[in-house]
Amino acid sequence: MTPTLLVRMFAVAVLVIGAAFAPTPAPAAEKDPVVALVNGVKIHRSDVEEARTRLPERFRQGSIEGVFGILVNTLIDSKLMAAEARRQGIAADPAFKRRMAMVTERVLERALLTRHLERTLTDAVLKKAYAGMVGKMSGKKEIRARHILLKTKKEALAVIAELNKGADFAELAKKKSIGPSKEAGGDLGYFGEGQMVPAFFKAAFALDVGAVSKVPVETRFGWHVIKLEDKRDVKPPTFAEVRERLSAELSRKIGGEYIESLRKKAKVKRFNPDGTPIRKKAGKDKK
Repeated sequence: MTPTLLVRMFAVAVLVIGAAFAPTPAPAAEKDPVVALVNGVKIHRSDVEEARTRLPERFRQGSIEGVFGILVNTLIDSKLMAAEARRQGIAADPAFKRRMAMVTERVLERALLTRHLERTLTDAVLKKAYAGMVGKMSGKKEIRARHILLKTKKEALAVIAELNKGADFAELAKKKSIGPSKEAGGDLGYFGEGQMVPAFFKAAFALDVGAVSKVPVETRFGWHVIKLEDKRDVKPPTFAEVRERLSAELSRKIGGEYIESLRKKAKVKRFNPDGTPIRKKAGKDKK
């Protein structure tokens, strides 16, 4: 499939679905020239730019000129087909109207949530969440460790015996570990609580820096021989580094709370798939 065809396919999907869910304000006329006329109907440059923003990232790279002609042609085809659909009376078809009603509700839903988030998800809210995150990290430690993963306890004890005789931990990990970190000499980098299985983290954290576990540690992955390389205070990420993630998390939380508040105000009655009333199970609401 050629890149041109791919762009055209994605552009069609944009025009049918994507653009409806993300309306943008119309720019000033002098900055938004007409780039095509279809039976007198205008297609503006902003229409082309909007369609481009919905394409996959690799098609958004570089100048718009690379996909301009394809997108204009797609918009022209869309106008022609929509006009023909109206001529044939499809717009008046009950099934079409039901679909459009559903699309309208989805667009309204997205627009409402977007407006609500714009009003509530302010910089102040984000910075407060960031401060709370940093506060939770205060006083916490993270460690850097190596490990040699073996299938059996017997193999792990044999490795510990070799280490006690002076064998190099990293070299032994490269030779005998079955874990994916073997090529790095068993080095797992820095990690904090919750990033490793509890038994492994607890055993590694209990070691002194430079020490090797005297007994192997069992997890669901096998038997581990652990060496603690370093222990340090957790350094919190900067606000800029986590802003996008915090925004996504808070958006879900705020959106969920907003929907729940609307539910509490509404009178909602559910029915069975056949339309009959749902009967409460006997004794369910009795205390």
